[in-house]
Amino acid sequence: MKKEINAYKNVLELIGNTPLIKLNKVTEELKGNFYAKVEAFNPGHSSKDRIALYIIEEAEKRGILSPGDTIIETTSGNTGFSLAMVSIIKGYNCILAVSSKSSKDKIDMLRSLGAKVYVCPAHVSADDERSYYNVAKRLHEETKGSVYINQYFNQLNIDAHYKSTGPEIWKQTNGQITHLVACSGTGGTISGTAKYLKQQNPNIRVLGVDAFGSVLKKYHETKEFDSNEIYPYRIEGLGKNLIPDATDFDVIDIFMKVTDEESAHAAREITKKEGLFVGYTSGAVLQAIKQYAEQGEFDDDSNVIAIFPDHGSRYMSKVFSDDWMNEQGFFDSVNQEEVQKIEFIK
Repeated sequence: MKKEINAYKNVLELIGNTPLIKLNKVTEELKGNFYAKVEAFNPGHSSKDRIALYIIEEAEKRGILSPGDTIIETTSGNTGFSLAMVSIIKGYNCILAVSSKSSKDKIDMLRSLGAKVYVCPAHVSADDERSYYNVAKRLHEETKGSVYINQYFNQLNIDAHYKSTGPEIWKQTNGQITHLVACSGTGGTISGTAKYLKQQNPNIRVLGVDAFGSVLKKYHETKEFDSNEIYPYRIEGLGKNLIPDATDFDVIDIFMKVTDEESAHAAREITKKEGLFVGYTSGAVLQAIKQYAEQGEFDDDSNVIAIFPDHGSRYMSKVFSDDWMNEQGFFDSVNQEEVQKIEFIK
């Protein structure tokens, strides 16, 4: 009798069950114990693998999707990559409306996976016909046999994390988690994860991360949409210029805003001190942790779980490019040149 070969049926079976890794050096001066849920260990290198697979399989169960159909979505890059990956395995076409704020690395990756990509201007209002929201809607209307994922307004976005990320963290911490820190863009990750965790222990503190230039923090505090909060910023996948239905503000205790510059440096710090090559929003999470710590949010007994959403390879032309950092004014260019000279001489 032949022995069975121990192999996965396809790449989709690798989605989920990402590791929890202790943070040591980047948080060594802070009170508490800090751990990162590193979503870059998903096969598509981000947390968006979870929602892509879950939403598509739910659509299949409901008879909405059939082989050969077309999946359409708006994305800052990660959701698009995950949808394109799932589409390859399941036999769908994939069309993506992408924000121009997305890194060239992300856009190139989407095209390499066979997705048709439309790049839309980032700094226009959500109701502008050129916004990636409206471009995706128009593409859906014009494409026969298409399904619009619509992650910002899809309850399944929350459900995917309620059924996977939340239970994983609860199990990995043996129920000892005291704080969850996560970015909010569509809101699915923080909302679904927090909903599950608070059902297990209502005392868990859920700390949101938002960007300057986004409306989420103020809306959470006032329940009012303030367009004056909206202005251009650089971080991809964090914050919003609208209020997504996929954000459950009731399970989030508080929001903290972080700057583009500090988040970029924090992402580099994680890589250089922890050996974890993670992306821009992971830097935003670390920066928020530092700011929450300054406000006295944590004590020595705190067990803080930070969700690191994606991989650093998607930001080689941005956060991990010295040229880009200089162009944004995030470096003192003279000092950086001196550092490079010293490294070259060595």
